[in-house]
Amino acid sequence: MTEVNTPPRTGGWTRFVTARPRLSLLVALVITALAVLAGSGVADRLGAGGWEDPAAESTRATKALEREFPGSQPNLLLLVDAGDAPVDDPAVAAEAKRLTQRLASERGITGVGSYWQSGAPALRAEDGHEALIAARITGDEKTAAETLERIAPHYRGAHGPVEVTVGGPVAVRHEMQTIIQEDLTRAELIALPVTLVLLVMVFGSAVAALLPLGIGIVAILGTNAILRGLTELTDVSVFAINLTTALGLGLAVDYALFIVRRFREELSTGAEPLAAIGTTLRTAGRTVLFSALTVAVSLAAMLVFPQYFLRSFAYAGIAVVLLAAAAALILLPAALMLLGHRVNALDLRRVFRRGHRPEPAGEEGRAWARTATLVMRRAPFFALGTTAVLVLLGLPFLGVRFGTADDRQLPSTSESHVVQQHIREGFPGSPDGGLEVLAQGRATEAQYGAYKERIAGLPDVQRVDGPLVKGDSAYFTVLPKGEAVDDPAQRLVGELRDVRAPFDTEVTGTAAVLVDSKDAIGERLPLAAVFITIVTLLLVFLLTGSVLIPIQAVVLNALSLTAMFGAVVWVFQDGHLSGLLGFTSPGSIETTLPVLMFCVAFGLSMDYGVFLLSRIKEEYDHTGDHDQAVRHGLARTGGLITAAAVILAVVMVAIGTSRVTNTKMLGLGIALAVLMDAMIVRSLLVPAVMRLTGRATWWAPRPLRRFHERFGLSEGEPEPAKESEEARDKVGASHA
Repeated sequence: MTEVNTPPRTGGWTRFVTARPRLSLLVALVITALAVLAGSGVADRLGAGGWEDPAAESTRATKALEREFPGSQPNLLLLVDAGDAPVDDPAVAAEAKRLTQRLASERGITGVGSYWQSGAPALRAEDGHEALIAARITGDEKTAAETLERIAPHYRGAHGPVEVTVGGPVAVRHEMQTIIQEDLTRAELIALPVTLVLLVMVFGSAVAALLPLGIGIVAILGTNAILRGLTELTDVSVFAINLTTALGLGLAVDYALFIVRRFREELSTGAEPLAAIGTTLRTAGRTVLFSALTVAVSLAAMLVFPQYFLRSFAYAGIAVVLLAAAAALILLPAALMLLGHRVNALDLRRVFRRGHRPEPAGEEGRAWARTATLVMRRAPFFALGTTAVLVLLGLPFLGVRFGTADDRQLPSTSESHVVQQHIREGFPGSPDGGLEVLAQGRATEAQYGAYKERIAGLPDVQRVDGPLVKGDSAYFTVLPKGEAVDDPAQRLVGELRDVRAPFDTEVTGTAAVLVDSKDAIGERLPLAAVFITIVTLLLVFLLTGSVLIPIQAVVLNALSLTAMFGAVVWVFQDGHLSGLLGFTSPGSIETTLPVLMFCVAFGLSMDYGVFLLSRIKEEYDHTGDHDQAVRHGLARTGGLITAAAVILAVVMVAIGTSRVTNTKMLGLGIALAVLMDAMIVRSLLVPAVMRLTGRATWWAPRPLRRFHERFGLSEGEPEPAKESEEARDKVGASHA
């Protein structure tokens, strides 16, 4: 520790960030203002899809059908309700035909068809009082949304004897995008003031509490500008802006908490501001850098998947993590240099103390030190007990069923959800969930007929329509028995692809997209897991120099996520608490959500793990006492990690108030994972396991130890070790 009368020792980075603090903050202000301009309107350019594999058979077939047979892929549905009259009533039929002809004349609309034109039973409700007009809006997602906004008001509502409501995939996506933007604004209005109050409670000082919020706002605005630029190059999901807000605030709070807390500790020992900043950056600053890298690595794993829904979260997550870390390591030291001791100004907690003196700084971690002592004294009990509880909470995930995101993501009162629900419940054979078989290659009528008979003979087929022939291409519509994406429908996809034909065939449709998406994720999941594991092991080794600690970190982090996955299935798949939380359970989990939630939650868990391990490592380097290092690390970081977890959970719960089920699942699930990790894994399981492994925790083979001495980074400036290399080798050998 730097003494008061000793000239402050500052490294090159400290000199760089504190040389001209006012200029640094001014430049940051200008860049942030430019980011506001560059990122404006980003939400309007984001897509609401991205769950399909662009290279899959179903995707190729869908694009070919859109090109050759636009009527086979309707994305706009008008539900015509005749009230008490039958849909075949002359007045109803005349008005419906007029609406059909009017829709066909609209710019950007193709493939218009209706029950009153074709008489198809699938387009007529079983009670005879509702029927459908189907069409396709051409163009990409943005163009289709603009067309929908232009024409929908002219068709929605009463038209003579009928009432029309607007639905279909385009309407679902448009409503989802609109609701997400509205909900995100509400979440920010909830999260920002609550976060500020919590930060004041943690720091006491209103000045110190404002610093993390400033870092978060810079990170969020900068990421929005980056996403806006990426939309010029690739598709980006609208869901990614939720992660930008959550991680921008959450990680900025984490990093700023860690740095400001360490800075204030140094000031309390009598250090001058410049020296305090130098020590803070050498210690907490290095930890923040490692933490940002581990979180970014977890999020980068989503880049191996082809779905742009997952890749979008990698884009947003990596950008916001790196920006939050950069702001914490550049702007925050500049602000602290200007503030100095005034960082403790405006202590709002004084009004609650009623004249009592605050506890000395050294006593604030006593409760956590006592917790660590208790846990380590009964280490086998806490290790086995917490592991058993976490595994038990994760058991519901064994019954997970994967599905697709559909209109049930929306509130039950939304127009497009109402339309799709009417179709599911009132129309025969799920007409919106059929499978299409594209046949390409010259064929005779007899060959088409023989192929159709083979399809109709499959056990899970309810009806086959077609073929509709155009040149050397044709397509068949196959209605499965049961739900559109249940197990028989998914099985039927494989059966259709195995049917012999004298021409090339490709299968698409809702169930086919789901099957291909599951295959794409299953194929690349091992690669993502290996990537996360290897890079995490390497980073934690570089931080600690231990062989065992990185393995412990990966295993315990994964274990901390079990409660999240169990709760996701129990609540969102099985529908428990659906009334309280205000969502409609589709009976399945969207295929990409567990991957997304794992990558985000694992990264955040590593974030807290790095905070704890770095402080334990610093103390162990100074004392060589393993048990004391664990107690000291938990005492110094237990309250900090818990406060950061609670604040991040508040942000995620605010995101979880969304009316879109996937966003609600993401927010509430990660909030649960963060709290379980901070309050159970970091507080109980980690000290228990480290007590059981003892001093062998720090063992590494001599070549790896030399590698770490050369390339590793540790928090603090280690003093000479209290034990020799030979002693460490003996400890490792005795535990091998």
